[in-house]
Amino acid sequence: MYRLDVKIRLHNGSDVAFGPGKADLLEAIAQYGSISAAARALGMSYRRAWLLVETMNRSFRQPLVSTLAGGKHGGGTQLTETGEQVLQRYRLLCAQALAAVQAECDALAGLLAETAAEG
Repeated sequence: MYRLDVKIRLHNGSDVAFGPGKADLLEAIAQYGSISAAARALGMSYRRAWLLVETMNRSFRQPLVSTLAGGKHGGGTQLTETGEQVLQRYRLLCAQALAAVQAECDALAGLLAETAAEG
């Protein structure tokens, strides 16, 4: 049994504007409504998550993530319309790329040795 991973990264200048980790972070922000909760869920530091959000926000014409000021009930974070669109288009692009290479990958996988038994 083989597994194929297709990882697509979109570069903007010297920055990786978007890729699999940033897509996962956006999904977690959408789910939890908070950068810190998203970071915890993904096992990364808040600082790392915040730096990734900053990179995404400066790499696109419109921010992908917006933060709401804290107050009596605290702040929050949400995806912007652009953020939702970028995430949706990225996931579609990855699915299309995987479908495009699947047949050749199956042929290549036919040449793989049997998986060694784990001991």
